[in-house]
Amino acid sequence: MKANPPILPPAEIIRHSSDLRRLVDDLRGQPLITVDTESNSLYAYYEQVCLVQLSTREHDYIIDPLAMDDMSPLGELLADPAVETVFHAAEYDIMTMKRDFNFEFANLFDTMIAARICGWDQFGLGSILEGHFGIRAEKRYQQADWAMRPLPAEQLIYAQMDTHYLPELRDLLLNQLTTKGHLEEAQETFAALPDLPAARQTFDPDGYWRMGHARTLNRAQMAVVRELYALRDEIARRRDLPSFKIFNDAALVQIVLLDPRRVEDLQNAKGLSLDRARRYGDQIIEAVARGRAAPPPEPPARKPQPDPEVQLRYDALRSWRKERAAKRGVESDVIVSRESLWALAKNPPASVEDLDGVPGLGPWRRAQYGREMLDVLVRAFEDEDEEMDADE
Repeated sequence: MKANPPILPPAEIIRHSSDLRRLVDDLRGQPLITVDTESNSLYAYYEQVCLVQLSTREHDYIIDPLAMDDMSPLGELLADPAVETVFHAAEYDIMTMKRDFNFEFANLFDTMIAARICGWDQFGLGSILEGHFGIRAEKRYQQADWAMRPLPAEQLIYAQMDTHYLPELRDLLLNQLTTKGHLEEAQETFAALPDLPAARQTFDPDGYWRMGHARTLNRAQMAVVRELYALRDEIARRRDLPSFKIFNDAALVQIVLLDPRRVEDLQNAKGLSLDRARRYGDQIIEAVARGRAAPPPEPPARKPQPDPEVQLRYDALRSWRKERAAKRGVESDVIVSRESLWALAKNPPASVEDLDGVPGLGPWRRAQYGREMLDVLVRAFEDEDEEMDADE
């Protein structure tokens, strides 16, 4: 069933750098703004931020970075600690804006993180809008090409919705965090968000070993997979298309199984359209021939297994975390991150003071859970001794 777009006051569209500077000047006194972005990862190899949505409590704005020659004024606003910046699921937005615009951030509030800390069962923005505001978004725009211009009016409304309701949602969650005594916990989590790294476009030449579709192939066939995998990335870069739009993993494996000798043979490759077979056929045949002639590749070395004592401590901490999360009615990583548990297991602290500096353990989590985690580690150490005594 098609969702009816909500009736929202028209967003102001910002397409010129001079208008962006004017907008930022107008917003400097605002105590709160909400922000979201839209990118074109499904349509380009070199993904970029194509839209930045911004709302205050009174107005909505849509900024077109593709039309701008200078986005730095917005960056100054987002880095201003006097302005609370509200995101829903900030991580991706922060990393991509750092990559594209070199932005820095301060004074963040993440409504998805807050919802998880409060123990909400549904914390996707679409589910929240429907459950708390009675708004059903048009899901077909979730996979839209945001680099397309002009953007249809309904698509712009979909983008506007992502920030329009965030001030009210932030207020609702702030009240719950305060009432439940989790505000300091949330603030500690928010404070780590500005340190996220910029997103990077990388290619792992050994990534073909992780292709699920290739698990049944032998080592000689994996040499052909390697060549096709590298070719696909080369073409995708050159055409600025996602690699799956050249041919997907299933089609790649079908080509390997077919073992084509001529371009005409590619007509029988499932998942490879005739148009792509004609466009890339010569390159594919050459890649297959290179792989056929190459020695079988060596699988990458397996990640070494942790020391048994480290694993025992980690398992004990993970069990404690699961029980603690169940008591609170939240997911386990809300309590303490997996990375923190491994850090504690590898270098077990002797005191609460030694917890200072453990990644992901800020003052609130050290005070709230530090003694419990130390007790878990002590019990795990005793279990180690008992096992050693039994072996002797």
